[in-house]
Amino acid sequence: QVQVVESGGGLVQPGGSLSLSCAASGSGIRVNAMGWYRQVPGAQRELVARITTGGITNYADSVKGRFVISRIFRDGAKETVDLQLTSLKPEDTAIYYCNFQGIDGRSSRLEAWGQGTLVTVSS
Repeated sequence: QVQVVESGGGLVQPGGSLSLSCAASGSGIRVNAMGWYRQVPGAQRELVARITTGGITNYADSVKGRFVISRIFRDGAKETVDLQLTSLKPEDTAIYYCNFQGIDGRSSRLEAWGQGTLVTVSS
């Protein structure tokens, strides 16, 4: 089992910045990749940014040059990843979810999602 917890959402004006944090924890887990996805009502969840433990990143075209995903850091028993959001636009308004991909203590594939954090871009 892995627990994924996001933090850092909130209300920000257009053109502003925000930072999101994600921490994944669980006994015996090993991370392969972590990422951020977002979803608005009536739409599918979409990739925002993703990074592997090897440092390979993927970004949605709509956020390239504006959002930056950190490397995955181990903080004690937690794997953490941050997302820096800059030059925010109203269309960035969504619930942002953190995704964990890795393996558990028995070397079985493991994927988990956080509960999401709301980012609202509005004046």
